[in-house]
Amino acid sequence: MHRTLFLLLLIPAIALAQTEKKPPEYGWKNTLVAGLNVAQVSLNNWTQGGENTFAWTFLTAGQFLNQQEYSLWSNNLKVTYGQTKLGSREFEKTDDELFFESIYSYNIGWKVDPYVALALRSQLTPGYKMLKDPVTQQDVRTQTSGLFDPGYLIEAAGFTYSYEDMLATRVGVAVKETFSAEFAQFGYTGDVTKTSRVQTGIETGTSLKISVMENILYTSQLNLFSAFETLDEWDVRWDNTITAKVNDYINAAINVLVVHNIDQTRRTQLKEALALGIRYSIF
Repeated sequence: MHRTLFLLLLIPAIALAQTEKKPPEYGWKNTLVAGLNVAQVSLNNWTQGGENTFAWTFLTAGQFLNQQEYSLWSNNLKVTYGQTKLGSREFEKTDDELFFESIYSYNIGWKVDPYVALALRSQLTPGYKMLKDPVTQQDVRTQTSGLFDPGYLIEAAGFTYSYEDMLATRVGVAVKETFSAEFAQFGYTGDVTKTSRVQTGIETGTSLKISVMENILYTSQLNLFSAFETLDEWDVRWDNTITAKVNDYINAAINVLVVHNIDQTRRTQLKEALALGIRYSIF
């Protein structure tokens, strides 16, 4: 795992040093891809033990850029959902994320440009955890989340710097709204008695999109937020993907997602996924 994170940090530095600046191309530049990864194990009279397994993950990722002479409108969308079935048990959710970000910046002739931004993050279906019943002390499968429960909305304004469509970084003042109705008791709003919370603070965002080799693409999205009253605490979402194209339809990808939000847990959350599957460029 440590070697994987080191590789993710090293790749952008190497690629940036080898990239030459190109003149801008005005107008819309859109990409939208959909992917499906499937894994299956079937056992029959298998003396070494184990259970039948079936897993699938669906991914949609899009970037929609409108570059004009004095403005840049960038939109990013990511939707993932996956399930796993082990033996005779029911399907369990293994991946579920909805992330959308829209940034509009205007060129005023400085090294940095003013921007306004909107970011939305949530999940699509209910999530469950095994929790101890306070009375019986037995582990019970308990629902802890649902559609937009919790949901996170960040509105920000500040200054941004971009280099072609490869690098964009920004910092600004933001308002973060957290919504959680039925499952607020799990700490999403920071107070079990509240179903929503509004915080003002500092927001930063950095995105990278680098062709490491002809058939290998590295993308990274780092988002940070800290409320003014707790500037020593930062919410972190760092999404990294290395995609190797096998042919027009088959690719292999490794994704590392790092999340840190003390309202959910004081421990840093880490998800790593390695997949080989079908990936189709819609446009």
